[in-house]
This record gives sequence, C-alpha cells and structure tokens, in this order.
Amino acid sequence: MKPTVNEQSRDKPLPTSRLRYFFPIIRLIGVFFASLYALYTYVFPKPLLARPLPQHTGPYAVGAIDIEAPVSPPRTIHEARLKASGENVFELETVLFTLYYPASPPSPDAKRHTWVPEPVSLRAQGYAKAAHLSNWFTNTLFTKVINAIVGDITIPAAVDVPLATPLPRSQLAEGDEQQVPTKENTPNDQDRGFPVIIFSHGTVSARTDYSHFAGELAARGHVVVMLEHRDGSSPGTIIRPPNRPPRTRLLFDISEVELPNSPHPLTLEEFHTAQLAFREAEISEAVRILNLINTGHGPELLSTNPFTEGATLSDWTSRLNTNSMIIAGHSYGATTALQTLRNGPSPALPFHGAFILDPGKQSGPLNSDVHVPLLIIHSNTWSRKGRSLFYGRAHFDTVKDIVTANNARGNASWFMTSLGTSHPSVTDAPLLEPWLLSFTTGATIDVYQGLRQYVHVAEDFFGFLAGEGMRGLLVEKAEFPEFDEGAALGLGKPGQGGKKGVWERVKMAGEDWRRYWQIHVSVVGNAEKE
Repeated sequence: MKPTVNEQSRDKPLPTSRLRYFFPIIRLIGVFFASLYALYTYVFPKPLLARPLPQHTGPYAVGAIDIEAPVSPPRTIHEARLKASGENVFELETVLFTLYYPASPPSPDAKRHTWVPEPVSLRAQGYAKAAHLSNWFTNTLFTKVINAIVGDITIPAAVDVPLATPLPRSQLAEGDEQQVPTKENTPNDQDRGFPVIIFSHGTVSARTDYSHFAGELAARGHVVVMLEHRDGSSPGTIIRPPNRPPRTRLLFDISEVELPNSPHPLTLEEFHTAQLAFREAEISEAVRILNLINTGHGPELLSTNPFTEGATLSDWTSRLNTNSMIIAGHSYGATTALQTLRNGPSPALPFHGAFILDPGKQSGPLNSDVHVPLLIIHSNTWSRKGRSLFYGRAHFDTVKDIVTANNARGNASWFMTSLGTSHPSVTDAPLLEPWLLSFTTGATIDVYQGLRQYVHVAEDFFGFLAGEGMRGLLVEKAEFPEFDEGAALGLGKPGQGGKKGVWERVKMAGEDWRRYWQIHVSVVGNAEKE
C-alpha cells in the first residue's frame, strides 16, 4: 500500500549518477567565476548585475523595526544537539523578527536597514556552507562577493518612525502613486486596528529576503512580522540572549545533529518534526510579543532589545488587530504556516486565514487539518514540477486536495499558479539580480510584474478576510483543474486548457489576468464545460 500524504516515510536515496564525479569541477568553475566577479566589482564601483531595491508603491510610507525579544523562561523544544559542540540546537531563548508597518511620512535622512545585516561574513559563511564549499578561502571570497554585489543596498523602509494614522478605505485602492496619510483621514473602522501578518521564510533564507513583498503589504495598511528562524534553515544568525554572551547559529542539516544518549541516529522525519516544532514555537512567541506591544508594553521591549530599536512602540497601544492574525509563508515557511493551523485558531496561534506560497516538497508532510480560509499559490516552476512524487502522490494533487477539502468544510479557499514565475520570484533576489535569476531559474515574467501580481492577490485575499467581500481573482472560476503547461506562458491562445473561446472573451472584455494566472480551485467552482 502506498503511503498517504500524512504518513511519515523516509526519503529514498537518489540513484548513483556519473554526474557526481563532475561536482568538484563544477564547484571550482563556480569559484573561478565568483572570483572574476569580485575582481570586476573591486575595479569598477558599480556592480555588473545588482540593482537597488525599488521604492514601495502603496498609499502609506513604510517603517521597519528590528526586534529580538527574550523568551521567558527559555525552553527546549527538542533534545537534538550539534555533534561538533554538543550545543542544543532547538533551545528557544529569543525570537527575532523585523516589523514592517504603515508609517508616518519620514524625514529624508531617516535611517535604513542594510539588506544584508552585519556581519556580512556570517551570511556569506552560511551560503558557502549551503553550497558545500565552506572553508577559509571560499568564506572570504563569498564575503567579498556579497559585499561587492549587495553590501551597500538598503531596504527602502524608514527605521523606527511613528506608526501611521489609518487611511479611509477609499484611499487604499490598488495604485502605484504614494499618498500621504493625515490625521484628518481617520476612518470609521480605525478601532479594528491594523491587520497583522506573520511570515515564515524558506530554507537558506532570512528575514530580509522578502523585504519588498513585506514592504508592499505594509504600504497597503498591514503590519508584517518577518521572522528569522533559528532552526538551522537561516544561512547565519546571531542569538543574543539576556545575561549571556551572543553566539552565532549557522545553517545546519541532519548530518550535523544527534540525539544524546541514543544508539540510533536522528531520522529525517524526526529532524523535520523538530524544526517545524521549533518554528511553530517562534511564531507563538511572535504572537505573544505583538500582544505585548498592543497592550502598552512597547517601552519594556525597547529596554530588552539588543538592536535598541522600538522607541515609537509606545504609541502602538490598541492599534493592532491581534485577535485575528494572518499566517503566511514560502517554501519551508509555507509548510510551517500550514502546521500552525492544526486544531486552530487558538489564543497562542490566532490565525483566521493563511497565505501559502510554494509549500515545501522536501520539508515533511503538509498539514491538512485546516479550518480557516486558505489561499495557496504555486509559482510556475513549482506547478510544472508538481508531478514529482510526494509521500506516494503527486505534490500538485496533494495541495489541490487540501484546498478542495477545506472548501468542502465551508472555509473559502483557493489554489492557483502564478504564470511565468519561479520559486524565488516572491523574494528580493529577482529584484536585485533580475538577469541572473531569470537565467538560472527559468522565470519568464518581468520581475516587477511578478511581485506586483503576488501583492495584488494577497491584498484581495486579506481584504476578504477583513470582511470586504471577494474581488479580483477570488471571484473567478477554476478554469484549470490541472496545471496546463501548454498555457503557462500566458500568451492568450484560443482554446488553451480545453476552454474553447475563453481567450476571445478575455480580449473582448479587456481582461488580462489570464496572462498571469491559472486558477485550479476556487470558491465559485469550476467553469462550465463548453
């Protein structure tokens, strides 16, 4: 009998390939070209490929605050430890995140965070380790390359500026022109507070990797908590517990950890379970911190924050909607976000909706115990490779069944594919290196348009969760029950996906959303067959 999606099963080892004998040569070639690029950026002041992050386009200015808050008392989520040092890697002592929020218009000289936090060498060492190239030379080389490419790039969000006065809903329509909020624009529903989204990042990622997506949501009236997980998935992070010296935590995998006093090695399933439990505990702590801020304890957080940011949090009292938060995540973070919905919502995890991007294919089973509205989005490449086996089934079918079953339970849910995109399209990487990312990932959509599409559908979904009704893609039918790779370029050819004449109707109606999307599951059901 084949295992189901919720059955734990070990990943089968990959078959031996002759290509593995060429891996050292490929790595040397990579190091050679990285060295050339480092030399170029040393000689010429302008990077060859990197671009600055664009300004945000919503009606609000955007603020940012780095917060590291102590967990009291610290607790051990799992007993696994590093083989090399004996350090318990799943001991939760602090939680780290960046708050992106609607802000009052800042002064031109307001502080900005760098996209790669100091020390850059820590992030570089993590990337080198992920590439299995970590040694003194490559760590130094990676540090120089990252400094040369993105070392001077800053996130266009003003640090620790006051929270904005809410705008009337009429001024929050989609648009690219920045509007200036004023105290005269107070809406009737301001007592509801700004909606709160907690975002969980993927593997080999950090809290700054999704800064533009988070900033665009903040510019449209949301408070976004971008977590930095310390479960071994971040390239490199510094843990700063109170009354103890800070220490670094680099990316690690199952081969580096062990169970104390156990004759058996940790299985992959146990490792994923431990990571997800740790991530869920971090999310629960972030919820607790948001509640503290909303109940007037902002000054206390400032006093314990090693980043010394949060001076304006004293003005955030009762201005957040912490009773009905939204969980979101990408890749491993999407798996994490689904995990937090088990038996929910609950006081510790008060999520009344989930925004899921490319749920993981190698991060353990996907939780199907969902009882809140759900929007799952696949990138083009994620759906295209969705026939890969996932616990005995196609990954695409597993995701589709989760959404369909949640709809059947009466929870409005959608599943769709963003055409022309690739797995990193929602991150900042395509904005910084558009040519390189398109070349290596196969993305065909304009990088700005790709992120814009993610932002707009997220805004529609969050509006639905706020009681504003369905709009945009949410009112469309599921015209592609299965992913149609032949229609995935969004070129508008008649009869794509077996829907004869649909593109003629699109052209006549002046609609263009089908250039960017295929909807697989929708609240309004499947389109009628012609």
